[in-house]
Amino acid sequence: MALHINDVAPDFVAETTEGIISFHDWIGDGWAMLFSHPKDFTPVCTTELGCLAKMMPDFAARNCKVIGLSIDSVSDHWRWSKDIEETQGAALNYPLIGDVDLKVAKLYDMLPAGTAGEAGTRTAADNATVRSVFVIGPDKRIKLMLTYPMSTGRNFDEILRALDSIELTDKHKVATPANWHAGDDVIISPALKDEEARERFPEGWTAAKPYLRYVRQPR
Repeated sequence: MALHINDVAPDFVAETTEGIISFHDWIGDGWAMLFSHPKDFTPVCTTELGCLAKMMPDFAARNCKVIGLSIDSVSDHWRWSKDIEETQGAALNYPLIGDVDLKVAKLYDMLPAGTAGEAGTRTAADNATVRSVFVIGPDKRIKLMLTYPMSTGRNFDEILRALDSIELTDKHKVATPANWHAGDDVIISPALKDEEARERFPEGWTAAKPYLRYVRQPR
């Protein structure tokens, strides 16, 4: 069954480079990003995982854990991690799931179009996961889903920007406009009538239209 925004993220138990985890327990009471990469010992994935290792303090500052996945074994992850550190200048500092049986990849629909994944019916390329991203909230519900093709490396700055927006709008009755960055003005939710908006935003707002009300980003 396809996953949707606001679905409860499927729970699972898996072997990782940091031991066996139960996913919901591992998330705890904070935020989490689950992402898949196609294959260990491949060029784009090497740059992605190295980039993400350098950015871990940014995710930690947002109370967001990070965990990766491919259908490679945990032992392969460990061997490949040496290449990541050597070529990207950053050591692996978040867990990687070894999903050799495709259990989590199927659970989160991370495989490209093809057959159902049974032995002998998929090629090695079919079994490689696409570049999926799931941001999951403290309530264990899916807040964001992104999918990139295998040939396109992700922009993790954009994922951080989206995470800033998701955490802000989860806390306040606001939305963020196009190309918003942390600190920019935000939009008052259309569900918030003017009377309640005056209580929440006593400094007032600028209205381009009755439904388009800009206000300073709340703290």
